[in-house]
Amino acid sequence: MKPARIVVAGMAIALTLSACGSGGDTGTGGGPTSSGGLEKTHLLVGVVPVPSSAPLFIAEKRGFFKEEGLTVKTEIIQAPQAVMPKILNGSMDAFLTSYVSLMAINDSGAAKLKLFQHSQEAAPGVAGVVVAKGSPVKAPADLKGKTIAVNVLKALGQTLTNAHLQEAGLKPEDVKYVPVQFADQLTALSSGKVDAAWLVEPFLTAAKKSGATQIIDTTDGVTAGVPIDGWGVSEQWLTANPKTAAALHRALAKAQQIASADRTAIDEVVPTYTQIPADAAAAMTLGTFSMRPDQAGVQKLADLLQGYGYIKTKVDVAQLFAPLSG
Repeated sequence: MKPARIVVAGMAIALTLSACGSGGDTGTGGGPTSSGGLEKTHLLVGVVPVPSSAPLFIAEKRGFFKEEGLTVKTEIIQAPQAVMPKILNGSMDAFLTSYVSLMAINDSGAAKLKLFQHSQEAAPGVAGVVVAKGSPVKAPADLKGKTIAVNVLKALGQTLTNAHLQEAGLKPEDVKYVPVQFADQLTALSSGKVDAAWLVEPFLTAAKKSGATQIIDTTDGVTAGVPIDGWGVSEQWLTANPKTAAALHRALAKAQQIASADRTAIDEVVPTYTQIPADAAAAMTLGTFSMRPDQAGVQKLADLLQGYGYIKTKVDVAQLFAPLSG
């Protein structure tokens, strides 16, 4: 499995975007700056090394942050749960988050988060469960009693996989889920540490190229079209930085429009933050980069979460979104 490890090597390195702010803010203060009155001009954004992060890098490449007077640094994260201290103290301003993680964090009471801008919703082939080459597991029903790696427990991967297991006649408790970072899942699979792994692009393509077999497409069938992720912020940050929030949103929304219409724009930036070759990026299956998700799809996902006991309270989907993201 060495080639696959090389493909994702270096993902944990923080990336610095080159957008230059025009104001005099050093990034440490909270007061208005000379850059159009922005409360902050230097921002730290948590990104996950998956295609959904592409709009942010498109915004940097096209100079959209610079146009808004913003300087943006990025930090690779696996999920917002791992960086909640930074989000709560304001040292991380925005972050890519799955809808599942955002709803789970809000339900736990750990923070009050809003979806700031939608990124991607599911399309067939975007995420799935794979097994090692030669595995006796050939179909979802064969996973009974097996161990499945997911990047974060009780998040998107576990939720989507459960829905397909139930369709195959299994209960969620018939399998054991263990947390393994995406970059480490192929090694865990090949070593026998886990029997199966839930992967998203670009890791899914890398797994198939290394010989793994996909047995479940978790973004098709009963979970077709579910919203995957978007850019999150805390309610506290929104309240404290209204002008900065508006500027950041304008830049991200402009880039999202490009991502929705131009696949090549995504292919150009994905290798810059995932370290995968350009030809592999161009071969990946992508979801839909729309400006906003279908509300019924968000509700379906929320209902699945509540049904599995991952959240306790019924979600008012309309309240998930920041006013800026419509």
